Amino acid sequence: MTPTFLEFLSETASNPVLLITVLLTLGVIFVNGWTDAPNAIATCVSTRAMGPRAAILMAAVFNFLGVLVMTMINATVAETIYNMVDFGGDPHEALVALCAALFAIVVWAVAAWYFGIPTSESHALIAGLSGAAIAVHGGFAGINGAEWVKVLYGLALSTVLGFSFGWIAAKITTWTCRGFDRRKTTRFFRCAQIGGGAAMAFMHGAQDGQKFMGVFLLGMFLTRGQANVTEFTIPMWLMILCSLVMAVGTSIGGYRIIKAVGMDMVKLETYQGFSADLAAAGCLLLSSLTGIPVSTTHTKTTAIMGVGAAKRLSSVNWGVVKDMVLTWVLTFPGCGLIGMLMAWLFMAVL
Repeated sequence: MTPTFLEFLSETASNPVLLITVLLTLGVIFVNGWTDAPNAIATCVSTRAMGPRAAILMAAVFNFLGVLVMTMINATVAETIYNMVDFGGDPHEALVALCAALFAIVVWAVAAWYFGIPTSESHALIAGLSGAAIAVHGGFAGINGAEWVKVLYGLALSTVLGFSFGWIAAKITTWTCRGFDRRKTTRFFRCAQIGGGAAMAFMHGAQDGQKFMGVFLLGMFLTRGQANVTEFTIPMWLMILCSLVMAVGTSIGGYRIIKAVGMDMVKLETYQGFSADLAAAGCLLLSSLTGIPVSTTHTKTTAIMGVGAAKRLSSVNWGVVKDMVLTWVLTFPGCGLIGMLMAWLFMAVL
């Protein structure tokens, strides 16, 4: 059931509905590069272990490798998102609802980026799809509760484990390096942060890349009139396309998020940046291997909070944290409501 690249190009050129669906999906991936992907490299840029351009290039490469390797090992994350909602048996209504959900995600993400607040496109995606499914069914019949439970588990895990792993990693690093020459350890941790940033970018691709590829394929199948596809294989061309679009988004608008996460929330030292990367990458690896879709944003930012709190609680700018948490809380109802309203509008017009 998986299309080749030539089939994709041919269908897109001849089908305006598919073209709109593809553009909206790529738009969501693009704004993920704005608002979510920069979290992976925020620490190594903020501590000046790498320059922004080199970090973005590294993130693009390792995002793709994360998508490729983790999809070969375990494609459960993509399948979880694909099965999250049921748009009903009518492919046209389902496609309209999907486009409404994608439109809602773009609106929500751009608004958050404007204020420099890192949002979770993972949760915006889930909320927008769910809101659109509610509009199609006129109720909650289209929501797959079993898959939603995985998301709620992931939300709790990414927050608790991110903070805990960050706190533990910072304490272990501080204890291990006690009595060392500070200048030598700084040089070491700057180099280590490059590896940490690469690991974070890899895990971001493993998590977020799979989510968006699942949605991309869902849109393609719906334009073909196939509303009940249950088995699919993620093609190589789609992995490359998603990685490139995400990298372009990061290069254009990622610095606001890098500043908010890596500079405004905690003034990071090099050993703290390394500890945060190590903790967040470990948490994302655990989640990807178990097939639980978690948020890269939540994991990385809570790991940075844990690292700052390990030094002292006052090291964390809790005002910035409050704004971030409020945005996270509002993502589900806010993006879900926009998705539902846009689905009603699109169904009425189209």
